[in-house]
Amino acid sequence: MKPLLLGLFACCAWAATGDLALVGGKIYPSPDSNPIQNGVVWIRDGRIAAVDEKDKVQLSAGIRVLNCTGLTVTAGFWNSHVHFSEMKWLLAAVQPSSRLARQLEEMFTRYGFTTVFDTGSFFGNTAAIRRRIEAGQIAGPKIFTTGPGLVKKGGTPVYLRPLRLPEVRTPEEATAMVREKLKDGADGIKIFSASAGVEGAMPLELVKAVTAEAHQQGKLVLAHPQNLAGLKAAVEGGVDVLAHTTLALMPTLKLWKFELERKHASEKGTSEFLRVGEDQLRAFSQAGGQILFGTDVGYMSDYDPTDEYRLMAEAGLSFRQILASLTTAPAERFGGSKRTGRVAPGMEADLVVLAGDPAGEIAAFSKVRYTLQRGKIIYRGTGPKP
Repeated sequence: MKPLLLGLFACCAWAATGDLALVGGKIYPSPDSNPIQNGVVWIRDGRIAAVDEKDKVQLSAGIRVLNCTGLTVTAGFWNSHVHFSEMKWLLAAVQPSSRLARQLEEMFTRYGFTTVFDTGSFFGNTAAIRRRIEAGQIAGPKIFTTGPGLVKKGGTPVYLRPLRLPEVRTPEEATAMVREKLKDGADGIKIFSASAGVEGAMPLELVKAVTAEAHQQGKLVLAHPQNLAGLKAAVEGGVDVLAHTTLALMPTLKLWKFELERKHASEKGTSEFLRVGEDQLRAFSQAGGQILFGTDVGYMSDYDPTDEYRLMAEAGLSFRQILASLTTAPAERFGGSKRTGRVAPGMEADLVVLAGDPAGEIAAFSKVRYTLQRGKIIYRGTGPKP
């Protein structure tokens, strides 16, 4: 490949529009490609303009350079199972920008998440957070949301009461509610095909009505299966994504550890329960299932994803499989693979710079030095300034 050369005019134009070069790092362009050692990622107007080895890219004067020597560069991470349901998110439309930005950093950007999928919260409030991020008032991840999940009559999970989730009783009601939610701006539909503390599962005819209308409008359906009956209803009803390890696409293994420790379960009991979840994830992976990284933060108050990475590795997932669950898999599943998920020319410059190589130490996925969205640094850990 020939070196990339820029003349003086191009240099000045790029610098004026905020060009940035990440130089010297180990780059993983995608989970299934070889890493680029001592590489360069050139960012122009929020997109990746070039990716190559350092000695094949000639940088002109005036380009901002971020020294990534000894660091690792990957595509920005997705957390495909989050909630904006904690009290601190209320009145998001009028909260001080500094407070919201700090909360988004603590929950997401400090861990490299440039895109998140909210799978259940008050839609208007989450939409307000999204608008303020898109307007440039605060730094934060891209947000997709389903709004509140749909349940059968009396199907609100016991842990959410006295709140009542939207109930559907007939296929006609299910169809109408899906249309209304999507018209309001939901990016997908979530159902509780079974709920904690509720007998039975959502009737199959309701699940099918939800999925038929959502698919008609080009949207995905996510299901909280809870138990075997809920799993069966979700699969037979045609849902696209299963949350949690009931043979799930979003493992949320750390959630089980979080819940059991909060209930003071014994160390042995916790270990045995986690082993079941790991076995299910291992079986799903070996069967060729697509895995999306998700932690259920927002419901879970411990935001650090390190344990999730370790538990996924213990379940037999390789570094590359975990990287795929964070990048290419959700980008493909949620329709964004043409613009995000890989470090390649033309892609949006959503990137993570890690202080370590997760190929050798899986916990390094959490050691984030910089998080970039559309080429802008939205989180800066300990390290030199560009």
